[in-house]
Amino acid sequence: METIIVRPVGLIHSCFTEKFGIPRQSGMVKSATATLELLPPFNREEMVRGLDFFSHIWVHFLFHRTVEEGWRPTVRPPWLGGKKRVGIFATRSPHRPNHIGMSAVKLVDVRREQKRYLLELSGVDFLDQTPVLDIKPYVPFSDCITGATSGYTKIDKPRIKLTFSEQALQFCTSYEQETGRKIQLLIEELIRQDPRPASQKGKKSRFGMLLWDVNIRWQVMESQFEVLECRRNQ
Repeated sequence: METIIVRPVGLIHSCFTEKFGIPRQSGMVKSATATLELLPPFNREEMVRGLDFFSHIWVHFLFHRTVEEGWRPTVRPPWLGGKKRVGIFATRSPHRPNHIGMSAVKLVDVRREQKRYLLELSGVDFLDQTPVLDIKPYVPFSDCITGATSGYTKIDKPRIKLTFSEQALQFCTSYEQETGRKIQLLIEELIRQDPRPASQKGKKSRFGMLLWDVNIRWQVMESQFEVLECRRNQ
């Protein structure tokens, strides 16, 4: 079969500026937000006409940061503790033959800003600068299948006790007042999902992640999680 050329229709501007900390699936962290900017020649009013009637959309995108790493026939999904291999087509790993992903996300708003058309999204799992290949409305009567099974992805959400240092709390309050971004809620939802690699679970250790322009440092002490420090990225 001949090569098929795919052209991005949009670009993601996300709160996730690095891969660590991104939720494993969309919808897991409701406060995770992004803006989908339509690119020329697709930034036209008629192309999004009627989209605002829908509460959610499917976003098809490119795992652009893994293209150079190539694809793999089998992977170790985090749902299985990173120890057991399964076929790539039995996972949602980014290391796919065509590196295509898809996510169902909440459509918060469709707006025009000068000559730009922007879709405001929440519950996202996109890395910043992700190329978008297609957009489709989420249709519950066909997309939500009654009786569907989730295979090996059935896991219990860990009960995580999370605290913030005084510095972290003060920073979050000041940052939210300045930017309008609800960073404390985002941090809470992300860490309660326990984003640590499977190899690090069960260990006492410190971690860092970057959200928007903020560096967050947090640690794990047995079942206790603590946000130690939040600072602007220099």
